[in-house]
Amino acid sequence: MPSYDSSRARFRLADRHIAVFAHLLDGENPPDELWPSLGELMQIGLVGEEGELAPILKDLLGALASPLLLVTVEVTGEHGALHHGVIVGRDAVIAHSAWPGEEESEYTPIAPHSLVWELARTVNLQADDQADSEVTRIGTTMGALDAAFAALEQGEGDETATRGLIRAALTAAGTPAEPELTELTELVLAMNAMWRITTAWDGTHEGERAAMVRALAVWDCGPRGYWVREKPEEPIVEGQVGPESELVLVRTRNGKIWERITDLIPDKEDVVDY
Repeated sequence: MPSYDSSRARFRLADRHIAVFAHLLDGENPPDELWPSLGELMQIGLVGEEGELAPILKDLLGALASPLLLVTVEVTGEHGALHHGVIVGRDAVIAHSAWPGEEESEYTPIAPHSLVWELARTVNLQADDQADSEVTRIGTTMGALDAAFAALEQGEGDETATRGLIRAALTAAGTPAEPELTELTELVLAMNAMWRITTAWDGTHEGERAAMVRALAVWDCGPRGYWVREKPEEPIVEGQVGPESELVLVRTRNGKIWERITDLIPDKEDVVDY
C-alpha cells in the first residue's frame, strides 16, 4: 500500500504506482491492470477523483518526467538483488531506496550537493583501513565464480567444509594457483554484497546528441576489503558475459572507491539541456 510523509515530502511507492503517474502525466487513463493501483493512490489523496495529481507530488513527478541524470544502484546480497537509485531533475533531486521483501521503495528529496554522499550511503561504503592482503589482483573466469557460488550454497554452516568446497570448485574451474586461489576463496566466504552503480544522461558524441553511460562494479568483502571488478568491464549489455568471460578483481581502498563514485557523475556542461 502506498503512503507518504508530508512533513518531509517522502513517499513509499511501487513501480506500478509510478506507472499510474506516468499515464496521468501524459493525459491518459491508466490501463485496466493499473486501476487497483490508481485506487490506492486515490485512497490516500495523491490522486483526485478526476485524475488530478496532489501538489505535494510536484518535485517528484517533475524529476521523473524530465530527468537530467539517472543513477541506478543494484545491490546483491543475502536477500537477493535490491534496486535503488537517484533521479536528478531540473528542480529537485530524488533518491529512492528499496527494502528486502517490500514492494514499495521510499522516494526522498535530497540536496544536490549530497549526491555522492547518498550513493556512498546506499552501498554502505565503510572505512577499510584494517583490510590487508598480499594479493591485490585476481584473475579467473565468470564460470569459476559461478562454481564458487554454487559450492557456497552447498555449505551447511560448517565454514571449514564450505571453504574446502569452494577451493575445490575454483581449482576444478581453472582458477590460478596460490596465493590467488586462497584469496578468492576467502573473498567468496566474506562477501557482504556485490554492487553496481550506473549513471546515464543525454550528452554529445562527435557533435551529436547521444546517450552516455558510466558504471562501477564492486565487491564488498567486509574485513577483506573492497574489490573493483575491472572485467567484465562495465557497462555490460545483456548477453555479453558467459562462463568463459574473463573476471578480474582489483583490491581498492575505500578512498579510491569514493573517487570512482564521484567520477561517475558528469559535469554540468556534459549534460544536454542542463
